[in-house]
Amino acid sequence: MSQSLSDLTQRLLSCAKAAGADAADAIAIEGTSVSIEVLQTKLEHAERSEGTEIGLRVLVGQHQACVSASDTNAETLAEMAERAVAMAKLAPPDPHVRLASANELAGTWDADALDLLDPSPEPEPAHLQEQALTAEAAARAVPGVEQVQSAGAGFGRQNIHLATSNGFSGGYGRSSYSVSAVAISGQGSSMERDYAGESRTHAADMPSIEEIGTLAGQRAVARAGSRKPPTGVFPVLFDERISSSLIGHLLMAINGGTIARGGSWARDLMGKQILPDGVDLSQDPHRPRIGGSKPFDGEGLATQPLKIVSDGVLQSWILDLSTASKLGLRSTANAARGTSAPPSPSAGNIHLTHGTRSLEDMLRDMGTGLWVNSMIGSTINPTTGDYSRGASGFWVENGEAKYPVNECTIASNLLQMLPAMQIANDGRAHLSRVVPSILIDGMTLAGA
Repeated sequence: MSQSLSDLTQRLLSCAKAAGADAADAIAIEGTSVSIEVLQTKLEHAERSEGTEIGLRVLVGQHQACVSASDTNAETLAEMAERAVAMAKLAPPDPHVRLASANELAGTWDADALDLLDPSPEPEPAHLQEQALTAEAAARAVPGVEQVQSAGAGFGRQNIHLATSNGFSGGYGRSSYSVSAVAISGQGSSMERDYAGESRTHAADMPSIEEIGTLAGQRAVARAGSRKPPTGVFPVLFDERISSSLIGHLLMAINGGTIARGGSWARDLMGKQILPDGVDLSQDPHRPRIGGSKPFDGEGLATQPLKIVSDGVLQSWILDLSTASKLGLRSTANAARGTSAPPSPSAGNIHLTHGTRSLEDMLRDMGTGLWVNSMIGSTINPTTGDYSRGASGFWVENGEAKYPVNECTIASNLLQMLPAMQIANDGRAHLSRVVPSILIDGMTLAGA
């Protein structure tokens, strides 16, 4: 199938040239997905989709345009190219738009070494349904669970091929397996909900389905009797479940697109302290069997390990070709793209330096404060770094969780929060973003 996708992208490029494009790149994505959901031991929802999506970007001078389709017949390809060229001629000029030069393009890569595609046959829907039922039964068996709102299992497989008019052509595949459950404790206005879910690229790497369901039930029961915490200034411990959101805010702030627009709170922090001493933030796009891995980026550049922060000091923006050009820098091979839009910078597999303390150690050391394991909403000022989010979790006194809390807000400023992080050692290695629990002193809580 990869060969047919290669042929398809080459046909798109030929059509673009015939329509008058100076340069072009084309992407084809062939995908299959199956999802099963159950409710009260019965099949609730079953969905299967498969097809091929294609995208074409054309450059006419300093103008560009993108078009996409799910029809791959010859007439559609020709029409796509003609429309793209017509759109590009009407688009405003952008002096930073270009394809990668020959010496920038990936020359060799080993997609097989990344092991992203499980060679096993596609699972039967009955097998996925059995997994969902198993997760539901395990959650329902937890004492205190009143109902299981949903339980599901899914499978996906993609083949991706990218080609450019100046000679690049490459593709790879990836697969995914997932199981999740959502459980509810309590009744009426006292109902509390929580979930658990796991996803892997290979079925053999999935954890016990029973454990997933049981964890969803235990989490929901632990929330029973939630109330508001006190208002004041307290330490906040971000559980590993949600701690990566803090690093996500940093990655957004140092994204080349944000920096090039001049609107980021991190715009003046290159070469300056942004995380604690001794802490690194690294990207490794070559981790085997990790969903965020890839052999080349969305513009055909070879992906590479990147030290974003070293010893607490910011070392690099997240860049694609266009944003790198705007900033007078080189791309970090972080271009991401789909079929309907041009490339844009995006970080991949991220790893934050782990500390030496366990989650239990962090709870003990924080004394009295809030242990957050769920968040809702987000008010992050992209220019100033002001931070305010709805949170729920557990109130901690004398190093022990005393009662569950909800309906509170935590607030501070990322410029103060990130350098003051205390980092645990509980990051999960199978995730694309390996970020342990994080403790931050002196956040403002708005509760009771």
